[in-house]
Amino acid sequence: MNLKPAIAAALIALTALSGCSRAGTSETPTAQSKGAAAEVRIGYFPNVTHAAALIGVEKDLFKSELGSTKLTTQTFNAGPDEVNALLGESLDIGYIGSGPAINAYSKSKGEAVRLIAGATSGGAQLVTKPEINSVEDLKGKTIATPQLGNTQDVALKKYLAEKGLTGQVTVTNVENAASLDLFKKGDIAATWSPQPWSARIVAEAGGKVLLDEKTLWEGGSFPTTVIIVRTKFLQEHPETVEAVLKAHVAAIDRARANPGEAKKTVNAALEKLTSKKLGDKILDAAWDNIELTTDAQAKHFPQLAKDAVTAGVAKEAADVAGYADFTLLNKVLQAQGKPQVQAAGLDKK
Repeated sequence: MNLKPAIAAALIALTALSGCSRAGTSETPTAQSKGAAAEVRIGYFPNVTHAAALIGVEKDLFKSELGSTKLTTQTFNAGPDEVNALLGESLDIGYIGSGPAINAYSKSKGEAVRLIAGATSGGAQLVTKPEINSVEDLKGKTIATPQLGNTQDVALKKYLAEKGLTGQVTVTNVENAASLDLFKKGDIAATWSPQPWSARIVAEAGGKVLLDEKTLWEGGSFPTTVIIVRTKFLQEHPETVEAVLKAHVAAIDRARANPGEAKKTVNAALEKLTSKKLGDKILDAAWDNIELTTDAQAKHFPQLAKDAVTAGVAKEAADVAGYADFTLLNKVLQAQGKPQVQAAGLDKK
């Protein structure tokens, strides 16, 4: 019996199987695919910076794309808690800030999660008491951020370090709603907050925007909210992840096509989640401060990893090589004739 044809056929089959891995990306194979998941658990925040998630849930865009897959949602105040849920495998996909997203990848030594899409650029501001006119006026004052090690916490501490104010300003970590109350009482002098909280502090507590984080980035763009997925879930259920991304793209398209309707949808979702509806002026201010985008701006992630060290929340910069996997996102975008998202080298280890 001639075994050579059989061996050749086996080699061809193995080659084809390996071709199921991500083309031109790091190592997230789809060979272990088990088909659509019975359930997908998605996390996000009740913030305007998570508008795509809010619209996707409120308008049943996720449910429509997921078909028979059950959708379960969970909201968080800040990224570190969501990271714990992802690493603890009680969450599958998360809308999350760039800082905690990097931390999740680093803590798992590059194994547990993958960056699969962007969601929002911009939407974070340093809001202070009216009498504070410069960063030097913050000496001896207390500033609030949503949580230790979250995206705004890193941004603030990096900014203070660059201004030589580390140790001269007290940084306290409290939930966004609590920071609004503390600001009103005069217990804190400033916050570095995501939208709509910075807009609310200006409108409801007499604060003023001392600094918009956009001004610290070239071109005024930086990744505020991105989407990450558990690597194992991506491997086992790529079609479910693709369905979520289709809904995500649809939510952004919907918001761009009709901002007025999108703002009403986001406001209705926030009212359900926080029991408070935003005033029109606050919502408008928050909305005008963000850009919904599928681009995670991967080029910024090496700098963001370094920023955590400058901020004093990490001992060394996380190695983000191999973090990005935009294969499914670009498949969705290409099918709709949209420009593809660039990985900026983060798709290779």
